[in-house]
Amino acid sequence: MSEPVVAQKSPIPVEVEAGKTYYWCSCGRSKDQPFCDGSHKGTGFTPLAWSADKSATVYFCACKHTKNPPLCDGSHKALDD
Repeated sequence: MSEPVVAQKSPIPVEVEAGKTYYWCSCGRSKDQPFCDGSHKGTGFTPLAWSADKSATVYFCACKHTKNPPLCDGSHKALDD
């Protein structure tokens, strides 16, 4: 599998709703970041389903290198410019 596209080097804050499922873009190609729009087709990447356990602001990873997908873990800070 190839490396994902870095959509941006900072997390994307999203107000999530308890009980709702979100589909995080793992390839970085989606125009609807941080969520999947189907742009991964043919890349070997697939979206990751994530369900909110409570309503809150969540910081989704946009660099696609997090070790805690789909949430930001600060991995973007170690990426080359």
